[in-house]
Amino acid sequence: MNTKQVSLMICATLVAISAHSQWSPQGDKIKTQWAEQVNPQNVLPEYPRPLIERSQWSNLNGLWDYAVTERGAVEPAAFEGQILVPFAVESSLSGVMKEVGDKKELWYHREFTVPAAWKGKNVVLNFGAVDWKADVFVNDILIGSHKGGYTPFSFDVTPFLLGKAKHKLVVRVWDPTDRGFQPRGKQVNRPEGIWYTPVTGIWQTVWIEPVAVNHITAVKTVPDIDSKTLNITVSTSLCHSTDIIEARLTDKGKTLAAAKGVAGYGLRLAIENPTLWDVQNPYLYDLQITVSSAGKTIDEVKSYAAFRKISTKRGDDGLVRLQLNNKDLFQYGPLDQGWWPDGLYTAPTDEALLFDIKKTKEWGFNMIRKHVKVEPARWYYHCDREGMLVWQDMPSGDLGNHWAPHQYNGGTDKDRTQESRDNYYAEWKEIMDLCISNPSVVVWVPFNEGWGQFDTEKTVEWTKIYDPSRLVNPASGGNHRRCGDIFDLHNYPNPNMYLFDAERVNVLGEYGGIGLAKESHLWWDKRNWGYVQFKNEDEVTAEYVKYAKELKDLVKRGYSAAVYTQTTDVEGEVNGLMTYDRKLIKIKEAEVRKANQDVIQQLTSK
Repeated sequence: MNTKQVSLMICATLVAISAHSQWSPQGDKIKTQWAEQVNPQNVLPEYPRPLIERSQWSNLNGLWDYAVTERGAVEPAAFEGQILVPFAVESSLSGVMKEVGDKKELWYHREFTVPAAWKGKNVVLNFGAVDWKADVFVNDILIGSHKGGYTPFSFDVTPFLLGKAKHKLVVRVWDPTDRGFQPRGKQVNRPEGIWYTPVTGIWQTVWIEPVAVNHITAVKTVPDIDSKTLNITVSTSLCHSTDIIEARLTDKGKTLAAAKGVAGYGLRLAIENPTLWDVQNPYLYDLQITVSSAGKTIDEVKSYAAFRKISTKRGDDGLVRLQLNNKDLFQYGPLDQGWWPDGLYTAPTDEALLFDIKKTKEWGFNMIRKHVKVEPARWYYHCDREGMLVWQDMPSGDLGNHWAPHQYNGGTDKDRTQESRDNYYAEWKEIMDLCISNPSVVVWVPFNEGWGQFDTEKTVEWTKIYDPSRLVNPASGGNHRRCGDIFDLHNYPNPNMYLFDAERVNVLGEYGGIGLAKESHLWWDKRNWGYVQFKNEDEVTAEYVKYAKELKDLVKRGYSAAVYTQTTDVEGEVNGLMTYDRKLIKIKEAEVRKANQDVIQQLTSK
């Protein structure tokens, strides 16, 4: 190693030490084991969008400047300190751990450079998610805004780069939490019980990448296993371009099928005897998408696809059942809220993000209900690879829990403004677009327990039309309406069937909530809550197995799926199968796995 190389290594080490000295997790709350692995110089380094993956990109995660100002103020002349992106400002891992509220705005600032190798290319700036309203400035120019706390958005920043070596990036965020109409899930300004800490600002990866003027912006894949075809629709930045799109499906490097067309028109690929994706064998095919102009490739991305079908069928016993790939399958999994004591909405590392999914699989479940939250794209990618079915909730919001009697003529939330209604559909569409090509996602859940439920029939119809390839659970445990594919009851703590629908699939969308508070693993030392409370793992496991035996009988009576509350403790809730910090499993895993498999086998086709 020469003197220059040694000097460069010393400089890099000093920069890393300096970054660590400027940042540290805040507060005295419990943390996961992965919190110790967070390096401000290398935060969530994995490519954040596996379904549209480019080989060249630059990660903008890391330390940014931040400031909190009164709402409506101009960009501050000086910033207050540094924040670790992409952790929400209220989180420990942000290094800030401050509340913002609806009367103030959160500002971010950093500089970025464009690699010399990207010369001649356009540059796109990508945000995984920012909660809730984001205004983006590049070199002091307001280039665009986005409303929606759960979905990605992008801007082509090329016209604003001005030939400079370094470029100024500023993001202004406003998030009213529970003082606004926007979807927010479990976030409230005063956390207690089943309601949690606000999440404000950037909470997923930020990155830039080089693209052609006309480049791929979306890839939608819809399999049809009955016709052995895969339908692919590719969108590009120039909607009316005559550039040629080519989709090539490969398996272990061998091309199986290919098709060409123009953007926005569906391509159809067919292969003989495709290997089907299921929970036991989550088989994924590679997919390459290219854009060519005058015979020259100008953009290309890697993706993947799977052959699988989710449907319902009335059996010989007269009961409507869920099917995966035209076979009965009882879908059984935990309510998964996706919260972290150190990162709130954001897992500390990709390994942590995968951990909950793998544990769920080890416990013998085959499904996860993602509860009133949307995850980063990599979470769905992990579910695709692990063979985990997903029911995706729309995060609740607006006016809270408006109950009507539990009958078919239950009411709707008539007090929503038109702005609120329009925003609901806009955000729901973006959430569906995010997950529409993930084979793991099999059920859409527009509403939960009447929380902001409105226009149920219209919402379900819109959802079915926008994505006819999946099932719709209109309102999990909510105000029941005669629409959609699924009739969903909630009952705590034990499973029960107190209503039945002969025309739809019947499911138990929530039950359980067996609580066990474990000292040294609690978010706070008061108000810890569960539907029922026990003293040790033996008692929790015995109660869990008892409920599973009761559920087996209800499967015979007509249930086709069930959701147990819940994967982990979350803040004041202590009814998780493991603690909030993921350091302690609160059940005897082998016994729970056997109980779960016994339930699933009551219905699963051989």
